[in-house]
Amino acid sequence: MSREVILREVGLRDGLQSVSTFVDTADKMEWIRREATAGVSEIEVTSYVPPKLLPQFVDAEAVTTESLRIPGLTVASLVPNSRGAQRGIELGVHKINFVMSVSETHNMKNVRRSREESLADFRNMVELARAQPQAQRPILCGGLATALGCSYEGQVPVSDVVRYAVALVEAGADELIIPDTVGYANPALVRKVFKAVLAEVGDLPVAAHFHDTRGTGLANLLAALDCGVRAFDASLGGLGGCPFAPGATGNIVMEDAAYMLESMGIDTGIDLLALLEVRSVLQRALPDAPLYGGLPRAGLPRGFVPARQALAA
Repeated sequence: MSREVILREVGLRDGLQSVSTFVDTADKMEWIRREATAGVSEIEVTSYVPPKLLPQFVDAEAVTTESLRIPGLTVASLVPNSRGAQRGIELGVHKINFVMSVSETHNMKNVRRSREESLADFRNMVELARAQPQAQRPILCGGLATALGCSYEGQVPVSDVVRYAVALVEAGADELIIPDTVGYANPALVRKVFKAVLAEVGDLPVAAHFHDTRGTGLANLLAALDCGVRAFDASLGGLGGCPFAPGATGNIVMEDAAYMLESMGIDTGIDLLALLEVRSVLQRALPDAPLYGGLPRAGLPRGFVPARQALAA
């Protein structure tokens, strides 16, 4: 049976990039394997960036290679430039998540170049990917960081978001993702931005990435769901935050997002009890890191029935 909504784990990348403690490769792989077993079908396992910038990803090659051995798992990685994309292609990663910022200031601080330079580099990535045999060609996902607000520039014009979304599509993106990088969004803004983007990109898949910095993460997810979005990033325990965006705390909690959707009768394909057990890996590997989540705290309510089971009844 197919899932109605896909929840994609980004804690291995977005979560760990802000953690100073290096998490051993074995612990990362246990996290990945156990989440895949729990039903999480897509995981952003690492980022291909120089280790001197983010030492947490010094084991990017090993994590990618081992993750690709997990049956049924879509293995994704974040890349900021074509050099990282080339590395991902060589390793055989299934999906390459490219990121640029709609905010010029954030893009300069994050990847040290202008938006137009990032866009030009994405065109190079497309050429690299299309030069591969069809069976080895990764999915290219174009990401627009700060699409819903920027810690440096404040409000971001919707027209800019649409302009760069269309530019990524015209360059050859297979998918888009619209992130609320710094947690500025509210449901009304989410509806405004996503409706504007969806109206311009046709049937191209558009995913969402929300942070819960100000407590609106799950509400924003529901707003995007109402617009027709069916793929969302989340992080186990709510780990995450952008190191180049002051005050940007964790992603929406994977456990809470999965529970909310399942309790609404929306099939995510995730076994919630198995997912909750994966937290022990983080508790052991990062004993000082705060982990969030209402479901882990309160547990499943009496009589809870997963969406797939309810649909089959």
